[in-house]
Amino acid sequence: MLRANELRRSLHSLILRLSDCRPLFPPHRRLFCAIPTPPPISTPESEIRKYIGYTVLLLGCGAATYYSFPFPENAKHKKAQIFNYAPLPQDLHSISNWSGTHEVQTRTFIQPESLSELEAVVEKCNGEKQKIRPVGSGLSPNGIGLTRSGMINLALMDRVLEVDEKTKRVRVEAGIRVQQLVDAIKEYGLTLENFASIREQQIAGIVQVGAHGTGPKLPPIDEQVISLKLVTPAKGTIEVSKEKNPQLFHLARCGLGGLGVVAEVTLQCVDRHQLVEHTYVSNMMEIKRNHKKLLSENKHIKYLYIPYTDAVVVVTCNPLSKWRGPPKNEPKFTEEEALQHVEELYRESLRKYRKNNSSSMASEENKPLSFTELRDHLIALDPLNKDHIVKINEAEAEFWRKSEGYRVGWSDEILGFDCGGQQWVSETCFPAGTLSNPSMKDLEYVENLLELIEKNDVPSPAPIEQRWTGRSRSVMSPAYSSSTDDIFSWVGIIMYLPTMDPRGRKRITEEFFHYRWLTQKQLWDDFSAYEHWAKVEIPKEKDELTWLQTRLRKKFPVDEYNRARKELDPNNILSNSILGKLFPMHE
Repeated sequence: MLRANELRRSLHSLILRLSDCRPLFPPHRRLFCAIPTPPPISTPESEIRKYIGYTVLLLGCGAATYYSFPFPENAKHKKAQIFNYAPLPQDLHSISNWSGTHEVQTRTFIQPESLSELEAVVEKCNGEKQKIRPVGSGLSPNGIGLTRSGMINLALMDRVLEVDEKTKRVRVEAGIRVQQLVDAIKEYGLTLENFASIREQQIAGIVQVGAHGTGPKLPPIDEQVISLKLVTPAKGTIEVSKEKNPQLFHLARCGLGGLGVVAEVTLQCVDRHQLVEHTYVSNMMEIKRNHKKLLSENKHIKYLYIPYTDAVVVVTCNPLSKWRGPPKNEPKFTEEEALQHVEELYRESLRKYRKNNSSSMASEENKPLSFTELRDHLIALDPLNKDHIVKINEAEAEFWRKSEGYRVGWSDEILGFDCGGQQWVSETCFPAGTLSNPSMKDLEYVENLLELIEKNDVPSPAPIEQRWTGRSRSVMSPAYSSSTDDIFSWVGIIMYLPTMDPRGRKRITEEFFHYRWLTQKQLWDDFSAYEHWAKVEIPKEKDELTWLQTRLRKKFPVDEYNRARKELDPNNILSNSILGKLFPMHE
């Protein structure tokens, strides 16, 4: 109390002294009001007054800033900018891809409900030169469909229009999702010939980016397309097929959304069938001995490599035999027993990394988690620590050894794959010889990749997924070939994003792009490997972009593609920065 009174008296004394301002110059020479030097005071009192002054000044500035520049509630997600806190407009749409690695805000996000409405929108936007980039379900890791200038989405155009049971052909609106389509044609005894890992893509999107399933005897998914109906800015609605304008058809099947808005797709389907999935763990030496046989004898096949271990998970799928019936082999371990080693590592890691947070540890230990959830949680504890990742990979190898066995189900159920949580992915496609004579370059590629990982101490999680397809006749497909017997291998590398912390995601992103850069420099040219269109990332450096553009011209008919773009979309309303940088239009 006494100390407070002394502070008040000192402050009052200071104010009186400051107000006692006397002129030091004659009136005609007076420039300002000078403050005379106060008489000496004790050091403690001087220090107190100084800090009081600082405090008053700081509080005043803070209050002025707060009341002059309020921070609206609906703008809190914006990046901080000095004195720039304007709220987002109500009509601004925020669109992100599935992994949250690419996001844009746009005022133009159109969802037509019919072909006539789509045609009217395209005509109007073309006249106004308003961009409407086609965007599907937003699953592409590189956000190839995104642009802030404007987008069009066909999610409301998702009907099955026609089913021809005799020819096994189905005509659908382009916005229908894969699983929705498969469910709709079950009653006709039909299904799609091949599938990607997930089923949430819109049918136009999965075709336009050249997506694929697995099976050296089966082509990528675009080969299932019999005809396309395109709504183009310059020529209106056109239909292309092998019979109607075959050159444009083979260009537009994998057209990256740059030649027209795909409105309808006619697909060649197959009889609905069950598959027997066989999962077992092998190693590279055994794989080399049996590789040609595995490719030739299995309808669907993939390898899952686990870095820093010798484990290679082999997954084969073949039609269920009417004569043999389902396999009689019972699994050696239950699902709980298969997860046991992973759960033990999780509990051990929680104790190591969260010593001061026992309550959180207990709640997470008691929560039942799937294998991919456990892996995400484990990686999140220390995502860039190579030794930690090695332990997780070893636990994953043990999980697969205890998960060996058979599974029977419908093809659309069996061919799916739980890819885990949000992630960065780079996937390349390269020739692997012919079905009758595989080149073995596919295994050489992976051997070099695993060696690169270990040599550079890359904290690479599992799996490195390797699949195969036959050739595609779509000229913009990474698996394009004019030879019927050619096969292609697809290899994907991955880093998970198991945290929403911006700094953590940034560090993982930087490490992933270094990882990807190593594969690009040491593998791509030697194996004629090209990235999946949904996973190409645009280089920031001008020299690297020039290198990429030059390289794409060696593989793809870029000039033909650009001529078609200019003819069908002269105002470039269907393009975005990715297409513009990959395929620059030169006058």
